[in-house]
Amino acid sequence: MNLYINKMIIRSKKSVYTFAMCLAAFTVLTSCGDDYLDTTSKSTLTAGTAQSQKQAQQELIGCYDGYQTVFGYGNVSIQLASEVMSDNCFAGGGTGDNTNYESIDRFDKGYVANNNILESTWKLYYSAINRCNTLIQSENTTEWNDSTTKKNVLGQARALRAMCYFDLVRLFGSVPLLTTPSVAKAAEAKPADIFELIASDLKYAADNISLGAYSSSWADSNKGLISEWAAKALLARVYLFYTGFYKAELSSVTKSEVLAGLEDIINKGGFSLVDDFSTLWPCSSRTAAASTYTWATDKYAGESNKEVLFAVEFDSSTDQDASINSVSVSTNNNGFICMSSIRNFYKAPYGKGWGVCTVNPKLWTAYSSDDTRRVASIISMDNEKVTTQDGWDDVTDWREYTGYVQKKYSVQCYYDGKDNCTVENSSASFQYNQGQDYIIMRYADVLLMAAELGSANAQTYYNMVRDRAFGDTNHRKDVNEDNILEERRLEFAFEGQRYWDLLRVKGLSGAASILASNQSNVSVKDGTASGTVSVSSANVINKGGLCQKPYNQITLMGSDYLTQNSGW
Repeated sequence: MNLYINKMIIRSKKSVYTFAMCLAAFTVLTSCGDDYLDTTSKSTLTAGTAQSQKQAQQELIGCYDGYQTVFGYGNVSIQLASEVMSDNCFAGGGTGDNTNYESIDRFDKGYVANNNILESTWKLYYSAINRCNTLIQSENTTEWNDSTTKKNVLGQARALRAMCYFDLVRLFGSVPLLTTPSVAKAAEAKPADIFELIASDLKYAADNISLGAYSSSWADSNKGLISEWAAKALLARVYLFYTGFYKAELSSVTKSEVLAGLEDIINKGGFSLVDDFSTLWPCSSRTAAASTYTWATDKYAGESNKEVLFAVEFDSSTDQDASINSVSVSTNNNGFICMSSIRNFYKAPYGKGWGVCTVNPKLWTAYSSDDTRRVASIISMDNEKVTTQDGWDDVTDWREYTGYVQKKYSVQCYYDGKDNCTVENSSASFQYNQGQDYIIMRYADVLLMAAELGSANAQTYYNMVRDRAFGDTNHRKDVNEDNILEERRLEFAFEGQRYWDLLRVKGLSGAASILASNQSNVSVKDGTASGTVSVSSANVINKGGLCQKPYNQITLMGSDYLTQNSGW
């Protein structure tokens, strides 16, 4: 059995706090004897054992660390899978790479090069879940010093567990549902039961966490933590997806409660939109100074700005790089960034990456030319003259090259091509050590969800997002379902929302039709050869919109406990 044990770290740009290991990460569904769900603690902090409040707080750090690890380089993260499955992006990558990402993009088993491509993702989520379960189960054996801390710790642990299950159930549908540490086989649960736990956990978090209203000092002290406001917003996201896609209500929370939570954020949370959309993203906000490791212009609003309700924290440290189940994973670094950056070429401020998630040209044209989000979100290789630079090799090893690359999460480099992360940390690697935070929830999402749920201020909230995008009030539209769906596509491109929005608003058949229409016969270059990309709506429907479960996990658990999704 392989056990991955690491330090639990909370980092900021000013300081690094390192705690000794207090809870092991667990390898889930391994082949070690009969421990099909190896969830027992391998440390001195075990569920049911008396511990101090300080130890519980350290365990919470471990829960955050477990959730963060899922986004590390070396596994197919939810952010990457969500974009590849959407009509925003194609699989991309190198001409010599395998076609696993194509199988996700096309929902086509014929492209599958590895039946376990998502296995590390699966295992890492269950590792994080069991950290949360261990802490939650220790509620009554912890010597709490005060009730406020107790509620904050348990609320955050339950919110993190909810986020892990939300990602798992969206990716795979029915999965094992564990609420306590266990080594027993666990049958997959129905999505309805999983969503009830998710909603219950987030409602508990929303009702019990009390970090206070946003301010600059709040941002400094609570950076990277799930607040009561984040929990309310995440609960709305869960509610909209479940009720939209599954066409059923949740017993844990009502529509009116969800909307009230969003109105609370708007009226009491202290958050607001930044004035300039481009300042949300480093590469949209910076130009490199010549021959020096500084930015000639830097308008970046920062990682903990007033629009960010919750983001997964990363930095350029190298002390957590490790191999998890024979997969190289940088556990404190944003793995999406290198994967989806310009392939093997830099032009400051854009550094080199592996060219995954090439952008569909139809997304570029979906924006109006005067919508500031277009150039803030997408690199047009021709318009920004990347393709005229010395050293540009006409993408001879880039698969599904379209001429467009996502900009929000791009490797950053200086005038001489040196990566920003290696300037921050000389031992860092552009591939493994990208430190830009990944935003899970923004205030713009709160406004659009409140509008979608029928707020009395729906038109006002919708206008706020659109007015910011254009810098005027001359581009307003009526607030309705279709306009909100399109606005969400333009606002949250490359933030992992589009695919799930299509499923919940249009249903499986409607989503499949849009995915196929927007990705039919799109011209690409595979190295030096011209080609096209097309997605079959039938493939999406036959797979139920779900990903392939790792076959290793089905073999280890047995088909009485875990079954493959239809079509895979």
